[in-house]
Amino acid sequence: MRKTLFAALFAGAVAAATIAPTAAVAATPDRADAYIVMLKSGASAQSVAAEHANAHSAAVRHVYQNAIRGYSARMSATAAARIAKDARVLLVQPDGVVNIAAQTVPTGIDRVDAELSPTADIDGVDERVDVDVAVIDTGIDLKHPDLNVYTAGARNCSTGNSANDGNGHGTHVAGTIGALDNSIGVVGVAPGARVWPVRVLNNAGSGSFADVICGIDWVTAHASEIEVANMSLGGGGSDNACGSNVDAMHEAICASVAAGVTYAVAAGNSAADAANHTPAAYDEVITVSALADFNGAPGGGGAATCRADVDDTFADFSNFGADVDLIAPGVCILSTWKKGAYNTISGTSMATPHVAGGAALYKVGNPGASPAQVKSALQAAGNLNWSTGTDPDGNPERLLNVAGF
Repeated sequence: MRKTLFAALFAGAVAAATIAPTAAVAATPDRADAYIVMLKSGASAQSVAAEHANAHSAAVRHVYQNAIRGYSARMSATAAARIAKDARVLLVQPDGVVNIAAQTVPTGIDRVDAELSPTADIDGVDERVDVDVAVIDTGIDLKHPDLNVYTAGARNCSTGNSANDGNGHGTHVAGTIGALDNSIGVVGVAPGARVWPVRVLNNAGSGSFADVICGIDWVTAHASEIEVANMSLGGGGSDNACGSNVDAMHEAICASVAAGVTYAVAAGNSAADAANHTPAAYDEVITVSALADFNGAPGGGGAATCRADVDDTFADFSNFGADVDLIAPGVCILSTWKKGAYNTISGTSMATPHVAGGAALYKVGNPGASPAQVKSALQAAGNLNWSTGTDPDGNPERLLNVAGF
């Protein structure tokens, strides 16, 4: 029997001088009447700028006297051509537009204090965290420039072909876990972590328990290499004891955890008790609910962005209950996407990889820690610095914080 698994799919040259735009700063529509004028050595920038302003109706903005000699101004193309004929002028260049070329620190990364983690060492320099995390999901964009995808560890249990992501969800999860700390895109909790694409869901974000077990089986076979596994998916079911042999997926996770792999799983997006969702209900995993956070800081007051919710509160869609172990940002999360892109979506699926990344950071410093010890360490390091009164079950979980890892 195939069951739909939630995967949070919720989201001209003239005589004396030249006038020629350069490839780097070509004139753009919003700067069509703006020019930069360079003067020859010996010319007075102040006096020439004033003279040109008077004679050619040039609206001078900046006067340059140190790095170069000249000025910038708004003027007509006719005026620019005339100014270029001035014997004192070296160059008349159309102004252009430049933009930042830097990565963004997503609000969720900020909120869990990943930028303070000495292991993450987020500083814009690509120094990769030496850890392996399996993403049991829709696959991962195998060529995404902002991810360290371990293609040798790829496995497709769903469509039978490549583990490349045809949906986007798995790539999004992977980015929150370990997007590179570089000059582009975003950064993850454990920057540069090797992410293993274990595809168990199809392009529509659906799969079967059998496919998921196949993924868990693959991870378990590589338990000596993989420290953490992320499962931002789920279906119906309830908890039972390991060894009871009434739930094959649970038995698979029991064996995988016993082999040393820490599992972070999504609580679910039904605004219901996670006890009725698996693998969220299993005791051996770290079950994660979602926090609505729009500004990466505690205290509330952040304006809602991609969806309606209240800053610093329990996400209105998130499952809750005694089976939930930690809460992490899961609303309007910016991360990597299929085909080398980026996207903002919401769900406990987005909260979970923050925890998987946190577990990965902890394992770097504590390689011998068991999954149970990893869970305890993450809970102990967490805090209640959020609007805990909004937790539907009245027993708020601690908010992930990785500053000390």
